[in-house]
Amino acid sequence: MKQLLIKCMVSLGFILSLYTLNIATVMAHGEKALEPFIRMRTIQWYDVQWDKQKFNVNEEVSVSGKFHVAEDWPVSVPKPEAAFLNISTPGPVLIRTERYLNGKPFMNSVALQPGGDYNFKIVLKGRLPGRYHIHPFFNLKDAGQVMGPGVWLEVTGNASDFSNEVKTINGEVIDMESYGLGNGIFWHLFWGLLAAAWLLWWLRRPLFISRYRMLQAGGLEDELITPNDRLIAKAMLVGVPLLVLAINAMTISEYPKAIPLQASLDQILPLSAQVNAGVVDVETLKAEYRIPERSMEFTVKVNNRSENPVQIGEFSTANVHFLNQDLQAAYQGDSTTMTAIEGLSLENAAPIQPGEQRTMTITARDGFWESEKLNGLIRDADSRIGGLLFLYDSETAARYISSITAAVIPKFN
Repeated sequence: MKQLLIKCMVSLGFILSLYTLNIATVMAHGEKALEPFIRMRTIQWYDVQWDKQKFNVNEEVSVSGKFHVAEDWPVSVPKPEAAFLNISTPGPVLIRTERYLNGKPFMNSVALQPGGDYNFKIVLKGRLPGRYHIHPFFNLKDAGQVMGPGVWLEVTGNASDFSNEVKTINGEVIDMESYGLGNGIFWHLFWGLLAAAWLLWWLRRPLFISRYRMLQAGGLEDELITPNDRLIAKAMLVGVPLLVLAINAMTISEYPKAIPLQASLDQILPLSAQVNAGVVDVETLKAEYRIPERSMEFTVKVNNRSENPVQIGEFSTANVHFLNQDLQAAYQGDSTTMTAIEGLSLENAAPIQPGEQRTMTITARDGFWESEKLNGLIRDADSRIGGLLFLYDSETAARYISSITAAVIPKFN
């Protein structure tokens, strides 16, 4: 019986070892973690591009693009009065050297306006060789991270060649990778040892049960804390603040031109309207999600105020692009990302003429609704969809963008 059990355990271990050989590396950064209505109706990214996807250590790479802050901002999500633009990476594989919003450099969080249009640019520098899945994202206060479209970046070269030197106010060139490292280690060890000594002072004697019995006995409370305990506590109470103040004074004396960490909130006004600019208006009358078909069906009313016919070419939501294959236009949807090449179909594909108002049905159909967990929208308390609808002027190649939104009605047949 014992030998049979051992054989079974060995066989099970062998099977598990074979199974682990097929486990793929985790590639996601939590972009599906937020509820669909937050990903669809907060930051609506588009035209996001990287200037290159393969570069060396110490070489710079930039990502730029645009985003629209949805007018139909979810009621349960705090307004974007403090948002931080950053890059999601698997560790310190890149460093951020520059960051711009609407052409203006900024360091802090920024207040965004619902309905506003912005463009951004982030400049990064290769630090560790490897192949990484990278996203730009906005960290919304009290809401979480809203990811932009992700790409694979490959950093080549040797990690030992990386340098991160900057020039200080007084003209001194320092290496940010090692500057102040020894000082930081010393003070971490100092405060850690001081805290450990304070803790061990109390742990050197019996605790909990013995002290509880002394309290229950009555009249022995004063023996729980000895005169030495009081003396050391007073020394800590006075000595630690004095030490902090003294070291702070020494630091200010040694570095009189230091700039403190900034805690302000940048105020950058949105651009003139890029989305919902009023030339071509789109009103969403109804939205239905057909569960068996994994398709979202919109009934929209389009009012073409431009001078040329326009056609619907793309619907984008939560970084998923549904394209109208029948329309030959310069799509912004990158075919290497989450793009449904034949995902968009129209009830009436004829161009919408100048001055025409047309009510029509648009269907966005693809498995992305399920794989990106966007179909969970029908189970949310806030079951509303949002996204960007792109319309194209076939004569002048002009593009018009509308941010559409509607309550979603699930259809089970």
